[in-house]
Amino acid sequence: MDLINQSKKPQAFVPVSQDDKTMGLLLWILSLFTSFIGPLIIWLMKKDESEFINKQGKNFFNYFISYVIYIIVSWLLTIIIIGFIPLIILSIASFVYTIIAIVKVYSGEDYVVPLTIEMFK
Repeated sequence: MDLINQSKKPQAFVPVSQDDKTMGLLLWILSLFTSFIGPLIIWLMKKDESEFINKQGKNFFNYFISYVIYIIVSWLLTIIIIGFIPLIILSIASFVYTIIAIVKVYSGEDYVVPLTIEMFK
């Protein structure tokens, strides 16, 4: 069982409404400013109304939890100096993947961040 979504294909959706695209966009943008609180509020409010928002919320939290685990491991590795390199790479990758997710979600596509551990299915 492969827990990491390296080859997981994004889910296809029927044409997504502009409202759903906007809420998905807001979910990912708020993650830049509020960590997980903003996305959690949007996901909990809209997950029953929209399959697209439900999937984006799951994608976000899979990504968030995975990258928090990776960052904690990197912090632990800073004790022996080598953790600084993955910490810098993870920080940059996290920002870049969030920007990519914002663009993809606003165009109505599902986006699965690379190297996420699928905890919510």
